Amino acid sequence: MIRPVKVSDAGDIVKIYNHYIANTTVSFEEETLSAEAMEKRIIDVTANHPWLVYEEEGHVVGYAYANVWRNRSAYRYSAETSVYLDVDFKRMGLGTKLYEALKGALKARGFHTAIACVTLPNDPSQMFHQSIGFKKIGVFQEVGYKFETWLNVEYWALKL
Repeated sequence: MIRPVKVSDAGDIVKIYNHYIANTTVSFEEETLSAEAMEKRIIDVTANHPWLVYEEEGHVVGYAYANVWRNRSAYRYSAETSVYLDVDFKRMGLGTKLYEALKGALKARGFHTAIACVTLPNDPSQMFHQSIGFKKIGVFQEVGYKFETWLNVEYWALKL
């Protein structure tokens, strides 16, 4: 079931997200988060942007949200999007379902463009974003540094 996030989901969400922080370059964060820190993020993000979760048997197993793309007012109709799944729930179509719901929520709030950032290399994420309608718009070379490696980031955009 897809539904809007609740602050009480923070514990499940942080378990999912901390895996990506600690083990991958998908997130450029380097320190894992507490449930309290995630609660604050949920409150901050949902003040102006949608955040959806996929719940199964009473637990969040995936989530997608949008956030500020840039702070200048002319960017107010664009949003950066993210989707994260519990590692045991990948390749089941949940990411697509979450993203489709997120796109609808963004449209309903008057957003015009969704922007996704993909750390390279990441063929599965690139194929995923292409499959749901995003277009590759550019690559920033060596803009992140994690696990003693310089990382490139590819930007994808979707007109809603």
